Amino acid sequence: MKIIYSKEVLEHKNENLPVLALESTILAHGMPYPENLNFGKEAESLCRSSGVAPATIAVVDGDVYIGLEEEKLHFITKSKIIKKISRREIGTAIAKRWSAATTVSSTITLAHLAGIPVFATGGIGGVHENVIRSFDISEDLSALAETPGIVVSAGAKAILDLEKTVELLESIGVTLLGFKTNEFPAFYTQKSGIKTLTPVKSEREIVDVYIANRRAGLLNSILVANPILKKDEIPSGKIKSIIDHALKKANHLSISGKETTPFLLKFIEEKTNGESLVANKSLALNNIKLGIKICKELNRFENKKRL
Repeated sequence: MKIIYSKEVLEHKNENLPVLALESTILAHGMPYPENLNFGKEAESLCRSSGVAPATIAVVDGDVYIGLEEEKLHFITKSKIIKKISRREIGTAIAKRWSAATTVSSTITLAHLAGIPVFATGGIGGVHENVIRSFDISEDLSALAETPGIVVSAGAKAILDLEKTVELLESIGVTLLGFKTNEFPAFYTQKSGIKTLTPVKSEREIVDVYIANRRAGLLNSILVANPILKKDEIPSGKIKSIIDHALKKANHLSISGKETTPFLLKFIEEKTNGESLVANKSLALNNIKLGIKICKELNRFENKKRL
């Protein structure tokens, strides 16, 4: 497997400076062009202005890229041939020379392989509604259970069965922390009513838990639930009715598998007149800001250890 690091990421790794992993599915499949390109540039700029190297992860022509140079970022955001791969398809993408955007599960896996422990995303996948009929459960959950790291998200995507998602996360051994909250956020809104998280007040507390997990020999990720900012959330009553409509439409059209989430998010964006896209950008950037602080704190700890 060929791994190509961006010059910036390679410099930071060689000099023991902080690096933050970012996914590419949000760019290739989560937003339309050119909003996705502008978002990608803003996300990377946030990292750089804080002294952190952005490591946006993707596969291009079968090669794994850890950090995208300008040309590759444009390609991922603009090309119509970009596939969407989860962890189970990494080997297939490499062998078949695909160009593909990485989901949460594949990003966690490749970031760990590259020695990057902190990853900021929008929302994780999880247990879909009507799971008894479809048995549709995202591979993100098993990847979180089996890969060491710190993942910052605004909970799970609101189109999911959040209660079952949290229950399954707990059952398979994922450490769940809430940044300044004990309530699992509902992506577009701060609250879901699921109050099972261990609250933490600072990035230092998050790093302390991560270090303690590693010393205990645990191989799972820590999922840090970071609620969307109050000013940017969509009222729960409004978004719930739209999501219910979207789920019924997807069922009527027999949409399933990995096509489900992109369809639902696009439908919700149309029905909210773009309000959901604004909220999606806001929560993702808010997670990146926290991810930056976490990876800098972890980097300070690791550098002290080297002295």
